[in-house]
Amino acid sequence: MRKLRLLTLLLIGAVLITGAWVYRNKFAPKPVGSGPAGPNMSRQDFSSAWTDRKVLLLGVGDSVTAGFGVPKDHTYFEMLLKNPADDDPAMQGINLSAVLPNLKKQNIAMSGSTSITHLDIVQERLESQPADVFGLVVITSGGNDLIHNYGRSKPREGAMYGATLEQARPWIENYENRLNQIIEIIEQRFPGGCMIFLADIYDPSDGVGDAQNAGLPRWPDGVAIQKAYNAAIYRTADKHKSVHIVPMYEMFLGHGIHCTESSFAHYRPEDPYYWYASNLEDPNARGYDAIRRLFLTEIAKQAKNIAGNNSSP
Repeated sequence: MRKLRLLTLLLIGAVLITGAWVYRNKFAPKPVGSGPAGPNMSRQDFSSAWTDRKVLLLGVGDSVTAGFGVPKDHTYFEMLLKNPADDDPAMQGINLSAVLPNLKKQNIAMSGSTSITHLDIVQERLESQPADVFGLVVITSGGNDLIHNYGRSKPREGAMYGATLEQARPWIENYENRLNQIIEIIEQRFPGGCMIFLADIYDPSDGVGDAQNAGLPRWPDGVAIQKAYNAAIYRTADKHKSVHIVPMYEMFLGHGIHCTESSFAHYRPEDPYYWYASNLEDPNARGYDAIRRLFLTEIAKQAKNIAGNNSSP
């Protein structure tokens, strides 16, 4: 009888421990942490002006570049230009205004938009710039094509959640064609030259493809379709000298719905926190901080070319 009681207690304990683990890792709100997020920055890269030429910082794309969900001064686009008052002290003075004294801005990104809309917006809203203006262009495009309409409607181009890979193949091809058109239009509108920093697409499921653990319907081909979209982004970059990839996908791995799982392949022990908003498609405040740092890092790598005109199409 004692052995039976002991076995029963051990079984109950195992069930409780397992249940607690499942709740913590699958259902409990994800911890977001506090303080700075993303790569450390080199202050030396921003210690003196890169050029005194006229530069326009242009934002194109979806809610990530529009800055949905956070105050304007904490969007990655605005933080590229200027540090918010409550920024990490180590980041103060690390911004594009510090190195580009004749910098202006225009952000034509729109929350909720897809790559279909982005092509229309660039065609309609981006005016041809004077020949003495150099363009720094930051783009996030394609994420909404994938996640909309969260499985609430039949998959279609621009809202393909739930699609099979075969069903999505023509949409993926169209996406790549649109990206190339967007790049070509931007290059044409900057006769004085431009550099385009194009982010790849992150994955809130951390590459697992189990969005059902975040409350969405199962999507068996979701990971394959996202990989195909990112492959289209990289092929586009290979075709255009002006385009530089911003590796957002890699940086966000381990900061999605599996961020608390220490046995997970992409676990980040130095920062095991969630970088996404509750809607699963946008970053939270720390996510925007990380994206700001990543864009600045990639832009700083091209400082010498920005100072000259080596990136003209």
